[in-house]
Amino acid sequence: MKNVIIMGAAGRDFHNFNVFFRNNENYRVSAFTATQIPDIEDRKYPSELAGRLYPNGIPIYPEKELSNIIKESDVSEVYFSYSDVPHSYVMHKASEVQATGTSFILLGPKETMIKSRLPVISICAVRTGCGKSQTTRKIALLLKEKDLRVVVVRHPMPYGDLNEQKVQRFATYDDMIKQKCTIEEMEEYEPHIRNGILVYAGVDYGAILEEAEKEADIILWDGGNNDIPFYRANLEIVVAMNSCIIREKPISGGLMFLSSTKWIPPLKKISKQ
Repeated sequence: MKNVIIMGAAGRDFHNFNVFFRNNENYRVSAFTATQIPDIEDRKYPSELAGRLYPNGIPIYPEKELSNIIKESDVSEVYFSYSDVPHSYVMHKASEVQATGTSFILLGPKETMIKSRLPVISICAVRTGCGKSQTTRKIALLLKEKDLRVVVVRHPMPYGDLNEQKVQRFATYDDMIKQKCTIEEMEEYEPHIRNGILVYAGVDYGAILEEAEKEADIILWDGGNNDIPFYRANLEIVVAMNSCIIREKPISGGLMFLSSTKWIPPLKKISKQ
């Protein structure tokens, strides 16, 4: 059994654990590390979500303690599991990890995407600020006009009680208040709710998909930052900005999207919906 650490920011890291590590007896996740988001470290990934192999849950430490945790826990592999950082940043982290003699690994789409029984359209972007949210809202409205039941599943922002946020459903403004949404979450969910579009989010995206499929004809994945989708899509839409900017200041994940995209149309401004 290998001792591993998952580097994250309360999103991709939890998903990677749920789909790859949770019931995998070949690995022992010693800890998560956390960065980017204030006040998400120094807590635990709870046992109710971590599963039978982790009756005491999994500790979450600040990323700055990574090297010490590797040594103390005899870690053999570290899995980098967050987005919206430059390529150079990722490689600096790889160097930091490998300096301890430990392997540095990124899980790929084949190992982390969940297959839905319904059609899935994913909306992602090469970097933050491209207009992904407006694009998602426009596509949701176009599908609704076709009399399709559209459910948007949003990339995670679980900053509160992880057990309570396992599966979140947002159909009304009151739902956001009851579930103690942050301003950042409300900014993403409120326009969909105003447009009459049901939104799901949370922590366990396998359980979320099961619930969303009960109310949908089609699933719309609303990505976060420039992360890859959690669900395997029938149609992938990637919002891009000037490719020269991307190549001059490459963001981890952005070049992957550019490399895998079949066709990039002329860029047009999409009005806020």
